[in-house]
Amino acid sequence: MPENDRLGGCLDEIDLEFVEREATPKLLMKLSIQLHLAGLSLSNTVSFLEVFGVDRARSTVHNWVHKADLQPETGRSPDHVAVDETVIQIDDQQYWLYAAVDPESNELLHTRLETTRTNALAERFFGEIRQKHDVDDAVFLVDGATPLKEACHRHGLDFRYERHGNRNSVERVFREIKRRTSSFSNCFSHVDPETAADWLRSFAFAWNRLI
Repeated sequence: MPENDRLGGCLDEIDLEFVEREATPKLLMKLSIQLHLAGLSLSNTVSFLEVFGVDRARSTVHNWVHKADLQPETGRSPDHVAVDETVIQIDDQQYWLYAAVDPESNELLHTRLETTRTNALAERFFGEIRQKHDVDDAVFLVDGATPLKEACHRHGLDFRYERHGNRNSVERVFREIKRRTSSFSNCFSHVDPETAADWLRSFAFAWNRLI
């Protein structure tokens, strides 16, 4: 599918019901949300709006993204699910980011931020994946992390140890998230964890439509 067709479809799915009194044309608001989630910094997004004679603060665009409450679709039925965890920095505190990806489509199925890394939290993450998607017959691809393997055992899920191969899909997602959070310091600085988690859900929405 051509890139402009995918972008157009994504714009149609951005709901602006939260808008009450906003002078900015809705199409420009949708474009701004999409461009930022696709990789444009807030500063450059504001500069994009200025081309159309619209003067908005970075915080305004930031609020549009979060108020749009974008979510990745549920109800997927992948044959394999690549699961991994990595450390994400929010201000001066480290959080664990759990992510699940369909390696065939590269779609991001689910994310969750936690303050620590335990068997119980990994088990909860797998429970959320099962609630959102039809994955009981899928093969989960995990690395050597004990919490991930224990969570599969507790949920009765089939899993396979795989360090590379299809698990590279989740590593690509992690690299992009870390690129964004390191390049755009306004993403995960001076925000609370729920705002960061909301950004990750919005990122997943855009990622799944532009991959």
